[in-house]
Amino acid sequence: MKLIIAIIRENQLDQVRESLIQAGISRITVSNVSGHGRRVSEEVYRGQKVIPNLVSNVRLEIAVNDSFVETTCNAIMDATQAHDGDMIGSGKIFITPLEECIRIRTGERGSDAI
Repeated sequence: MKLIIAIIRENQLDQVRESLIQAGISRITVSNVSGHGRRVSEEVYRGQKVIPNLVSNVRLEIAVNDSFVETTCNAIMDATQAHDGDMIGSGKIFITPLEECIRIRTGERGSDAI
């Protein structure tokens, strides 16, 4: 089992969600987050150093069985690349191992709970 975390632009959420549903992934968690990538530089405003504002993004969390990792990542990448070309700041995908998953209502564990 893996936990896939994707940080994407807010305007890409609908396309990514539709792409995931077409790929057979229907259970996702969405959160609004703020941050910035590599292009952070200090600016001087009225003699004081200021760091530019954070950019609003969306964080997707998707727990999948190992066989769905590539499908999920490809669905996210296809949906985001189709709508921004080579634009800088398209986002990131992180894949981490998921030790255990428990469905609270039934007590199912592991792959069955996902």
